[in-house]
This record gives sequence, C-alpha cells and structure tokens, in this order.
Amino acid sequence: MIRGSIVALVTPMQSDESVDWDRLVALVNWHIQSGTQAIVPVGTTGESPTVTPHEHCEIIRAVVTAANGRVPVVAGTGANSTREAIDFTASAKDSGADACLLVTPYYNKPTQEGLFLHHKAIAAAVDLPQVLYNVPGRTACDLLPETVQRLADIPQVVGIKEATGLVERAASIRALCGDDFLIFSGDDETACELMLQGGHGTISVTANLVPAQMAAMAAAATTGDRARAEALNEPLMGLHQSLFVESNPIPVKWALAEMGRISKEIRLPLTRLAEHHHERVKQAMMTAGINPS
Repeated sequence: MIRGSIVALVTPMQSDESVDWDRLVALVNWHIQSGTQAIVPVGTTGESPTVTPHEHCEIIRAVVTAANGRVPVVAGTGANSTREAIDFTASAKDSGADACLLVTPYYNKPTQEGLFLHHKAIAAAVDLPQVLYNVPGRTACDLLPETVQRLADIPQVVGIKEATGLVERAASIRALCGDDFLIFSGDDETACELMLQGGHGTISVTANLVPAQMAAMAAAATTGDRARAEALNEPLMGLHQSLFVESNPIPVKWALAEMGRISKEIRLPLTRLAEHHHERVKQAMMTAGINPS
C-alpha cells in the first residue's frame, strides 16, 4: 500500500526551457535517500499543462528508470480529454509506472456522470491502479463524494488525492468508501490533520524542499501520533502557506533554485516568482531548517 509522504515532483528545466534530465534524476535519488515514499511526476507541480505530450511520457519513463523499483511511481496522466488521458495512462503503464494520478478534466466542466464515465473508460482501457485527483480550485470541476463512492467500485480505482483543503470532505469519502480506499491530502496546510484523521498520506508540494521532514511528519501522522506529528509540522507551516503566494509551481521552483538543486526556469504562461515575495519564502525556508543561498 502506498502511504506517507509522496512528492509532487517539479520538472527541472535548463536555460532554454528544455527538460533538465540530469537534475530530474538527481531529484529522484535525493527524495528516495531522504525517505520520500512515492513519487508523482508530471502532476500540476511538474508543469503538466506546458510540457509537450512527448516530454510528458519521457519524464514518466525517466522517473521510473531512476527510481528503479525503490519507491512506487504514481504517474500524472490526467487530461481534459478522455482519449488523451487513456493515451498518457497506457504510456505510463508501458514505462513501468506503479499507478496513475488522474486530475478531473479541467475547463470543460463535466457533470458527475461525465466524471464517472471518464474514469470508467480509462479503467476499461488500461489496467493500472488509478488515484483520483480532485482540485476544484484549479479545474472548475468538483468530484463529489457520492461520485467517488461509485468510482470506488471499479477495481482499478484505488484512492483519491483530495485537494479541497476540507478535512471533513476526506472524512465523508472515508465513510462512504471504507478504510481500504486510499485517501491522500493534496493540500499541505491541512495534510497533517487529514492524516491524523485516517488519511493514508500526502501528495505534497512542500516535500520538494524538505523531503526528510515531510516523511517524518507523515509517518507520525499516519500512525496517529498527534503530538509528534504536530511538533514536526509546526516549523513547516510557513512553507505550506508561502509556496502558494503565487500559482504552484512558481514559488517551489524558485525555492529549489535558491537551494541550488534546479535552475530558475519555468515555462510560460507561468513566470518566475515576483521579487516582493522572495523574503517571505526565504523566511519560511529558514524556519523549516533550509539555508537558502
């Protein structure tokens, strides 16, 4: 079972905005050495909307190769076209991914029935475990608990990344779908509490910067050790908040560049972090034990 701290991995880029494959591999190795328990390439944090379809598939392949079975790889394969999501998911399976993360179709605003049929079609086409991904603040589409319950009856649908930030939403899903249905936080600020209330882990932006700290906090929270989990989470709260002062992954890529782990490159229409946010993010990094350059 996948549980604990799962990093929503950034996609490092070179000065010409091409994928920096060497640094991508280096990030994978750093995360595994630091205790990250699974890796999600090409999600929102990995700039899935702006990498090309070929790059999308090659990034997944590169991460699977670098991980080499040491931790599970949950490939981001969502799209607002069901056919495209099927193609990405099939490619991820061929590359050896352990599961896929499927964001709700964005922009076209499907109905709950459309969402059900979307995931049913992907499951019928590709036999790969699916983790649903609900983030209505970005997609204008909310996957409701009753629809999640219907989807949980499909054998390939094994869990959900719930990114509304509403801990009570996760509780509703757990009540409807049972304890074996995996529930991951998609909101760093509320992740600790969600895990303390029975969630299985967190698919985290913050983990890009402090993988060991997030792994330790998630381990405490998923085993119900509230005092230790909250103590470990407290110095990370500034990061949980400041990494969203501009659209993700703008702040986290800037912070990783400050740490010397990647370049500052990011693809339009996203831009580098505005200067007036630099000090806030730096202060949060230092509180979390990071010494930016």
